Amino acid sequence: MKQSDHMALALAEADAAGRRGEVPVGAVIVRAGAAIAQAGNRTLELKDPTAHAEMLAIRAAAQALGSERLVNCDLYVTLEPCAMCAAAISFARIRRLYFGAEDIKMGAVSHGPRLFAQPTCHHAPEVYSGIADRAAAKLLREFFTGRR
Repeated sequence: MKQSDHMALALAEADAAGRRGEVPVGAVIVRAGAAIAQAGNRTLELKDPTAHAEMLAIRAAAQALGSERLVNCDLYVTLEPCAMCAAAISFARIRRLYFGAEDIKMGAVSHGPRLFAQPTCHHAPEVYSGIADRAAAKLLREFFTGRR
């Protein structure tokens, strides 16, 4: 699969999350070119503030690989990760992070604390932003417009 295919899977997860009434964010973890885990936000459904798409995908990938270290894995996510998710990405030793829309308010990669740039960050993935950002931003904009 190509990079655009992996982000398309993440966008599909985001769309499904939005249809469930969750904030439309989706994530896919890829290893050796194949998706090994994918998830969308489920914070409301699970009554769990940590059930962000990235966290759920990381948990599923760790189970699939039988390891808490996701070495040689890449994460595709439709929205810039928050501080909690960025820390989990670092702890999991994700190799590359590809994200779509920037999150000026809660993002922690390109905005806010910029976690991976901190000297106390033990592992920083390679970061690529703006991947399918228009499609990701559109899902979010339409979701929140419908809520107002």
